[in-house]
Amino acid sequence: MSILIADNCISCGACLPECPNDAISEGDPIYVIDPDLCTECIGFHDEPQCAAVCPIDECCIPDTNCVETEEQLLAKKARIHPNG
Repeated sequence: MSILIADNCISCGACLPECPNDAISEGDPIYVIDPDLCTECIGFHDEPQCAAVCPIDECCIPDTNCVETEEQLLAKKARIHPNG
């Protein structure tokens, strides 16, 4: 499942450099996550790094419209990062 940045985002940018897949971009007015690139940091970290560094509680939340299994997320990671 992809992560979604909620409307309570303060656009601080803390999440931007933390994403190993470059899935986060500056939107208008808040940051957005591309669900085609988000792997919830599976294969990189134990938890989504956007949520870990976000200063706002429950701002980076699971996107219930993009439900994926761990196997699907790992396959997406392999597609995004074919060399490792």
